[in-house]
Amino acid sequence: MDDKLFLMIPGPTPMPERALLAMAKAPIGHRSGEFAKIMAEVSENLKWLHQTASEVLILSSSGTGALEAAIINACSPGDRVLVGANGKFGERWVEVAQAFGLDVEVIAAPYGQPLSTDAFKAALEADTDKTIKAVVVTHSETSTGVINDLETIVGYIRAHGEALSIVDAVTSLGATSVPVDAWGLDFVGSGSQKAYMIPPGLGFLAVSERGWAACERSTMPRYYFDLRKYRKALKKNNTPFTTPVNLVFALQTTLQMLRAEGLDALFARHARLRNATRAAVRALGLALFNPDDHSASPAITAVVPPEGIACDKLRATLKKHYDIVIAGGQGEMEGQIVRIGHLGFVGERDVLTAIAALEGALHTLGYDGFTPGSGVAAASAVLFG
Repeated sequence: MDDKLFLMIPGPTPMPERALLAMAKAPIGHRSGEFAKIMAEVSENLKWLHQTASEVLILSSSGTGALEAAIINACSPGDRVLVGANGKFGERWVEVAQAFGLDVEVIAAPYGQPLSTDAFKAALEADTDKTIKAVVVTHSETSTGVINDLETIVGYIRAHGEALSIVDAVTSLGATSVPVDAWGLDFVGSGSQKAYMIPPGLGFLAVSERGWAACERSTMPRYYFDLRKYRKALKKNNTPFTTPVNLVFALQTTLQMLRAEGLDALFARHARLRNATRAAVRALGLALFNPDDHSASPAITAVVPPEGIACDKLRATLKKHYDIVIAGGQGEMEGQIVRIGHLGFVGERDVLTAIAALEGALHTLGYDGFTPGSGVAAASAVLFG
């Protein structure tokens, strides 16, 4: 059946109909007073979602662009930085930092395991000369289904006194609490196609006063991603370059929806869907790539398929028979895991449908290591029990 495809991936995520309709409106001038009023509302709601009194910049980019912008505005060539890497995205920030000539020290953990907070503490406390200028941490590592202990790590960064925190919150912002001001975060980047529930194309970056001071000190070459331009334009409720007007229409709508839901309910929903998905996976006799519930990402659950069932075959069966798309592995986990997204505009019905489809696909492929209906029953017990 046409037009029934449903995304259960870490992004792009499903979109609410009212956001789609908002995007269908005729564009207006991005320098007009009418658009400035929309941007003013959007800016206030972005501050609410980020739990900050500081500006949240809007960039025409992906989340990767937002993080690159943070790195090149926070640092100068040759600066020493720590970068946490326990998945594909942490490794990406290592590559970005190296591309700009930074002195990169990697704090690594195996795929599927959280970053060691003690390793950050040791490295920062050993830096008595205060040569570490920034620490880059991926909060929710969706390549593996792990959420890192950002609050603890940032506590050590703040105790260092000199280093800035640069946070990849691309799939955690809006899915779990990221209180920018309370935790003292300096640069926090995210992307529109995740919990914001709109298409790819916008990057967001919250910047602290310490971060702005670093922007002034930075000698890194920059033009389009010079954050000072964005701050100046935002004072007039605009951006320094052409704004994707219709994406902002959609963002205005979804931020209204998120605000109506409320922060506590929003975060609780994502936690509930994660817990239900993990319970279902266990009930089906499948292995969770990250078996530790404490460090499980609220955005996605990584699953190891049964022996003899190829990841690509499982994903293809779900798409062919049920019009449901789940993600494959990334980096060294390509062909080793599948990833079930539960991020953004996703509710109980969606997770139950995906689990029922997963049961059907596993049965079709010859796996009989579960009692039919056990996955749905386990998820239902979490959601409604």
